[in-house]
Amino acid sequence: MHSALVNSAFSCAGHARAIVSVVSIIGLLSPIGVVVPGCGASDAGLSVSSGGGSNAKGRRGSKGGRGSKGRPSEPPIPVVVESARIGPISSYYTTNATLEVDRKAEVLSRVSGIIDLLLVEEGDEVKEGATLLRIENDEYQYQLNKATASVENFETQLARLEKSKNLVSAEVFDTARNNLVSAKAEKAVAQLNVDYTNVAAPFTGQIVMRHVDAGQNVSVGTPVFTIADFHPLLARVYIPAKEFRKIKRDLIVELVVDSTNVRLKGRITLVNPTIDPSTGTIKVTVEIPEYPAGTRPGDFAEVQITTERRPASILVVKHAVLTDKGEPVVYVQNGNIAERRVVERGFEDDHHAEILNGVQAGDRVVIKGHRTLKHGSAIKVLEESPVPSTLSSPASSPPSTPSG
Repeated sequence: MHSALVNSAFSCAGHARAIVSVVSIIGLLSPIGVVVPGCGASDAGLSVSSGGGSNAKGRRGSKGGRGSKGRPSEPPIPVVVESARIGPISSYYTTNATLEVDRKAEVLSRVSGIIDLLLVEEGDEVKEGATLLRIENDEYQYQLNKATASVENFETQLARLEKSKNLVSAEVFDTARNNLVSAKAEKAVAQLNVDYTNVAAPFTGQIVMRHVDAGQNVSVGTPVFTIADFHPLLARVYIPAKEFRKIKRDLIVELVVDSTNVRLKGRITLVNPTIDPSTGTIKVTVEIPEYPAGTRPGDFAEVQITTERRPASILVVKHAVLTDKGEPVVYVQNGNIAERRVVERGFEDDHHAEILNGVQAGDRVVIKGHRTLKHGSAIKVLEESPVPSTLSSPASSPPSTPSG
């Protein structure tokens, strides 16, 4: 009996030595634990592991960052949240236009002659009726004097005939009277020619071009100046016919000047009642009554025409809405967990998005750090933007979603 036990012990020890040799090689390749089969701790006292003496179960149960299923637990993701709130938002139609002057005209010479004096230059502002240049008028003055003398002569003749009306025929009397009328007409023409030698501004505006020089001989119809009325400026835009019912006079319009990024406000003053059959558009005229000094006709501008306004919508920060698997989603704080919600978007502007479904006013929406979130991700709120539950109409925000 004693001999059998000894042989069994040596047999187990031999197996153990063989297994330890194999494990020593395998332990270099993978962290495994091996227990000698058929030999308990009481038999051989062996338990082999490559982990330096601590068993695997002990590591799984320690605070080494693993969950109940053996996966490493992730640290909470730092985020910034902002509450959804109620506020106004609008839809708009966006297009481009060139800023134009209200009125522009070429001032023409109405008599021929040599320019005697230039009184204004390009860039000068002038009032309606102000003299722009003078043409030599000696010849026209002589013609006026001659016509004046002729009128006086016929008036004298007619006065004599009236004194002796019974002694002259009606035919002679009528001739004298008609001669006086004709002489007065010639005098009026001569007076007009004298007046036309002073070329006047047809309306209040600014000289944008001078076409002639002093001493130059001009004919009737020669352009001498171009004048424009800069107040107000106009923008003529062409709206698709499908937007016709949304466009009406006095609608407020916002414009952004391309060269300066200056924002301007205007209003619709004219809506053409017909549709251009070649383009399917309607011409709309926008009046811009006030603008900075650096804004000039010819500037390009982006025009935003508000087509619909919603005064009380649920709004979130625009970049908080992500597209995930083709769906618009936001992440909402639910305690220390991020909750993924599919939403329905409405209008948008440069800063906000309208949410029709999926979010309620007051929900704390993640606006930073949300791109790495998943449904159920642990989060740590670093900051919450201090915003009111009701958003008043922001003066700096442009109109919203393009309806075209």
